[in-house]
Amino acid sequence: MSFDSWDEIRTAFHVARIGTVSGAAEVLGVHHATVIRHVDALEDKLGTKLFQRHPRGYTPTEAGQQLLSVGQATEDQFSQLAARIAGAGDEVTGELIVTSLTAVSVLVLPAMEKLLGEYPGLRLRYLTDQRVFRLEYGEAHVAIRAGNRPTEPDNVVQSLGRMQNALYASHAYVERFGIPRSKEELAKHRFVSNDNRDSRAPFYRWLRDNVPDEQVVFRANEHESQVDAIKAGLGLGFLTVPMGRADPTLEEVVKPYDTWDTNLWLVTHVDLHRTPKVQAAVKAIKEQAARSDGLILS
Repeated sequence: MSFDSWDEIRTAFHVARIGTVSGAAEVLGVHHATVIRHVDALEDKLGTKLFQRHPRGYTPTEAGQQLLSVGQATEDQFSQLAARIAGAGDEVTGELIVTSLTAVSVLVLPAMEKLLGEYPGLRLRYLTDQRVFRLEYGEAHVAIRAGNRPTEPDNVVQSLGRMQNALYASHAYVERFGIPRSKEELAKHRFVSNDNRDSRAPFYRWLRDNVPDEQVVFRANEHESQVDAIKAGLGLGFLTVPMGRADPTLEEVVKPYDTWDTNLWLVTHVDLHRTPKVQAAVKAIKEQAARSDGLILS
C-alpha cells in the first residue's frame, strides 16, 4: 500500500476506535464526508469491508478489528517517540519520567524533591509497576531496577549499590506475639509476604526455605498492601531498611542479612543519557543514594 494511504488508514482507525463517522470527523478536524470517502477508498484498496454500517454508527468487522489493533500500536509508538524527543531537549524543563519499584520510593522521592527545587520547569511522572518499562520506546527516561544487572544492549547501566532489607513488625504485633529470639522461634511467627510464590527476591527465597508456608498468613500482590498489613500488625514482613527505620510505628525485629540485600541499577537509554534533563536526574538520584541509610555503595 502506498504512502498516500496513511490518511485513509488514520481515518479508519479513528472510526473503528470511536464507532461513528461524526466522532471521527470531530477528532480529525475534517468534514464527515471526508471520513466516509477515506473509509470507502481504503476498503476498495484492501478489497474487504472494514465496517458494518448501521443507523447507530460503524461496527468494525474482523478486518476492522485488526486495523484497530495495528492502529492503536502505531499511535502508542508515536506517543512514546514524542516522549523520547521531548526528553532530548537542551533545557531541564518539561516532562521527566522516572520508574522504579515502590519499595525504592524512599530513595527516589527525596531526589525528585531536590530536582524540582533546582529546576521548577520540570514536570515529573513517577511510574511504579512490576513490569519493566521499555526505555527504547520512550516509556521512561530514567529507571531504577532491582535484581540482576539489566542486559538490554542500548541501555546505559550504572550500579546504585545494594539495598539492605530487614524484618519489621508493628508495636502492636510485638506486644501480642513478642520478638523472635532464635531461628526456631522465628519460624513460628506470622508473616506477611508477596503473592508471587516464585519471587526471585533474595529475602522471599529465604522465607520459602526457612518458614513453613502455613505461617504466611497474609499475601498481597501490591507492595503498598504488604506495608499496610505489616503496620496493621498482621505479621512480620520484609521492608527496605530506609523505609523501615524511617517509620516510628515499626520495630526492626531481625537485622539485615547480607544474603537479603538487593542490587539496584540506574538505567538510562543511550540516546538520551547525555541530555541535560537525564543527567540532572541521574546526579540527583546518585547523590541521594550516597546519603541513604541502608544502601551499601559498590
